[in-house]
Amino acid sequence: MGKTLAAWLLLSAAAASTATPREVIEAAVQQVIAVLEQPSEGRAKVRPVSRTAPKPDVEIRRIAADLFDFDEVSRRALGRHWAGRTPAEQAEFVTLFTDLLERAYVARIVAYSGERIIYTGSAIQGEHAVVRTRILTRPRPDTALDYRLHRAAGRWKVYDVLIDGVSFVSTYRSEFDRIIQRHSWGELLERLRRKGIEARTVLDHG
Repeated sequence: MGKTLAAWLLLSAAAASTATPREVIEAAVQQVIAVLEQPSEGRAKVRPVSRTAPKPDVEIRRIAADLFDFDEVSRRALGRHWAGRTPAEQAEFVTLFTDLLERAYVARIVAYSGERIIYTGSAIQGEHAVVRTRILTRPRPDTALDYRLHRAAGRWKVYDVLIDGVSFVSTYRSEFDRIIQRHSWGELLERLRRKGIEARTVLDHG
């Protein structure tokens, strides 16, 4: 990671508590793009990569952990089943689901190929906010990407993402409910524990 990127990440962390929802999203997007562009710059200069330098996927996971409130995402995704689980079960679910989400986030991000991202609006209502963006993928149709945020420990954190109007959390909630109803709580955890399965298909074949 170059000195410029390192300085930017430190500055972003320091300013996070006072940033607006749009600033939070913009900063995260810029950080991710900087991480993705860094390896290609290194290769162009034919410079050896330091063994101690963070890998891109590690850095992207770190950015995701700073951007998302994974505890809140997990609680909302489990929906009505959350209250019936013990604190230990809730903690295990959060750990497993967070790993799933981080892998899915990395998979989506590494597919980025220079598409233009524009910010179409934002709104704050009390402790909640939404930031609306569009990913310009012409000649293909544009993709609407809306981030839902809330205040957590004095900072704006993402708890849901809508892709072309479809809620990320609602999609997972439907899948989790289906698995628990048809099978069991243990089966849901087992599916989340499985290794080597694509993040986006880990819940298929219920």
